[in-house]
Amino acid sequence: MRYLFRAMKLGAAVLTAALMLTAISTETWAETGRVNLRLVRAGFIVGAGGGSGTLLFRGRHYALNVGGVSVGTIGISAVNVTGNAYHLRTAADIAGPYTAVGAGVAVIGGVKVATLQNANGVVLRVRGVQAGLDLSLNLSGMTIALR
Repeated sequence: MRYLFRAMKLGAAVLTAALMLTAISTETWAETGRVNLRLVRAGFIVGAGGGSGTLLFRGRHYALNVGGVSVGTIGISAVNVTGNAYHLRTAADIAGPYTAVGAGVAVIGGVKVATLQNANGVVLRVRGVQAGLDLSLNLSGMTIALR
């Protein structure tokens, strides 16, 4: 009987340790950066856009180039967005293509909110004010590159 209780205690300790180790995610080692982007987009059914921006990460500023294509866009607009880049391990992780599904309508001005993710697992959550006329219900693709 004494061996049974000892085995149960050991099993409980091993189970607890295993649960604690699986609860530690690799994302806990990732950090958050701050992004500012200026984007311009124009199109009729198929749209194109681009812009520039900065990433503030670990106290350093990194210049960014932004390009992209969208389907379902009608109009022309410019937007300044700010937000956070989550799950960064290095500044280079922000580079790459991003995808998001979004819908919005802005006439003369309006708030844009977007959540995008790239293949590196970086998630951008941005918001900003848009100027121009843009009617969209689209699947947008955006590519960010470090300058």
